[in-house]
Amino acid sequence: MTWPLYGDTMTEAALVTRLRDERPLVAVELRPPRADLPRARSIDTWIDMHHTIRRLVAQDTFVLLTDDAVGRNEEENLHHLQTNLAAEVDPGRLIPFLTCKHPLDYCLMYADRAASSGYEALTVLGGDKVGPPRCVPHAFELRQRIRRRAPSLRLGGWANPHRDPARQAEYLAAAQFQADFYLTQVVSHHDLPAIEAFLEACREREVSLPAAFGVFFYRSARPKTLARLARFLPVPADGLTREFEAGLTAEEICGKTIRSLRALGVQHVYVSNLDFAQAPGQLRRIQAAVEG
Repeated sequence: MTWPLYGDTMTEAALVTRLRDERPLVAVELRPPRADLPRARSIDTWIDMHHTIRRLVAQDTFVLLTDDAVGRNEEENLHHLQTNLAAEVDPGRLIPFLTCKHPLDYCLMYADRAASSGYEALTVLGGDKVGPPRCVPHAFELRQRIRRRAPSLRLGGWANPHRDPARQAEYLAAAQFQADFYLTQVVSHHDLPAIEAFLEACREREVSLPAAFGVFFYRSARPKTLARLARFLPVPADGLTREFEAGLTAEEICGKTIRSLRALGVQHVYVSNLDFAQAPGQLRRIQAAVEG
């Protein structure tokens, strides 16, 4: 197989092509291990992720790798991909995240490394409003710089259906957004009015960017866990608690959200918070719940 060449501006990213396809897609977002783990545990976690990524790609999906998600200092995603998976997995199937919570020189060099290693797409986000300040005020400014520096990369942006839908659609429709696709904040079947309003606003503004909507895999309804997550993302705690108490499994609840999104015309999603070692099996059960 031939990977796209660094600097080639003509090659379309596999992810963008897939997001423009009407066939439903369930991609997976994984979080690298915490940077402060003991070395032995970190190595074990990376080994689990190594096997998991290979198995997920074999299931014909795409794997997204976060960058310091939910305020947690993670090991660098690109370093692991380059070191341990470069010769084994098509880089077009792997989509690293890069936030603006790093020095600008680091971010630009990161884009150079991704492009020169054959990665086709990079999602550039502002980052959680905790920890270090952003190197630029808005993520689109970093995308503009990366676009000039590494034109072969297809760049992803971000939208939040929980915020003012008209403003979110305006951002996505603006030429300065500088993205080839976008991902959304996680949503739930408990958020359908907000999702419908966002989709209608995108239709009104004729937003043409392909997208994948985020779906969170809630493993339980433990109040302490949900309260912690609520610091970083919208959590429908009452609805989740009722569903778990009624006997639904985590996979069934996740599948319920994906089915609800498909009923609204959203065919492409990514699932966040799957377990490192169990992700392929969890994904299969989620897909079974969607189809069932």
